Amino acid sequence: MRIVIAPDSFKGSISAMDAAKAIENGVKRAGTNIETVLVPVADGGEGTLDSLVAATGGRRVQLQVLGPLGQPVLAEYGWLGDGKTCVIEMASASGLCLVPDEQKNPLQTTTYGTGELIRSALDEGCRQFILAIGGSATNDGGIGMLQALGMKLQDASGNQVGNSGGELGKIASIDDTGWDSRIAESTFLIASDVQNPFVGKKGASHVFGPQKGATPEMVELLDQYMTHWADVVEAKTGVHLHDLPGAGAAGGIGGAFQAFFPATMRRGIDIVIEFTGLRQALEGADAVITGEGQIDFQTASGKTPMGIAQEAQLKGIPTFVLAGSIGRGIEELYQYGITSIHSIVNGPMSLEEAMNRSAELLAQRAEQVIRTYQVHQTERR
Repeated sequence: MRIVIAPDSFKGSISAMDAAKAIENGVKRAGTNIETVLVPVADGGEGTLDSLVAATGGRRVQLQVLGPLGQPVLAEYGWLGDGKTCVIEMASASGLCLVPDEQKNPLQTTTYGTGELIRSALDEGCRQFILAIGGSATNDGGIGMLQALGMKLQDASGNQVGNSGGELGKIASIDDTGWDSRIAESTFLIASDVQNPFVGKKGASHVFGPQKGATPEMVELLDQYMTHWADVVEAKTGVHLHDLPGAGAAGGIGGAFQAFFPATMRRGIDIVIEFTGLRQALEGADAVITGEGQIDFQTASGKTPMGIAQEAQLKGIPTFVLAGSIGRGIEELYQYGITSIHSIVNGPMSLEEAMNRSAELLAQRAEQVIRTYQVHQTERR
């Protein structure tokens, strides 16, 4: 029997690789004749860099950049094993994980550090990029990133504006004479499941602003500022970001990529599946085990378990999902190829205990799932 083990990380608890190893331990306890293939994955958010670098035998580059609050942070990007492609995880430089709860304020956060990561990779000779833009702390329309790459954004007096979301409303003109010319020689593949437009009730500020610390008053102000910035961008480039699908991703950085970069946006899990070799790993597999911390109706928007199940379904392979917790709306997931969903929590316990015991609980549940599956297979014969 051949089992492919392809979990995402369980946020705040265990990495995708460690989760895969824990599941493998449980699977091996279910039988000595089981072959396992580990393909830890991510869906384009945090963990994407880990997944792609590990799967391709790549390497990491660390450097100090400007964090979301304008203070230095140690961030990193990865070179994939092909020696040509760099993967940049926006959260490493501009992520919400870098901002203490009491300091969350998208009027003050910036994507400048993400631009510095891109510039460093360009300096190292990279011309093929994968950008994972999940988990951002920002709502600056991408202006920080653009400034880090040489673009001058000026107010009505010709002075350069700052690099945070609160500066968007001041921008009167764009001077791209200093824009990094190497960008035009490069390709940018943007991993994002977000189809939200740049502005409006379904735009970046209204939908994602609150989770980044925006009050209702801030949301309205940011949306006004983003609308103004979109007007300026359209006057310069002819690109109408306002209602463009995906432009609202990561506080509007999705729109900046669409307006100023040779960029293509794709579903994050699809990119990860392609670059990790998951399709090849599925050849000849009898079953797949995947999972992540929370499974609910949002999983159907392109998160890891759904993407893995869809791929396995094409080959007629059942997919079992392990979850830290199971929320509402999971019924719709079965139409995408998920065979069954299993909570790893085996009794009353606190969230803290469950997170601390995640490796043990994953192994235990994986063992039970495969034991049951083996009996089913025997009965079918």
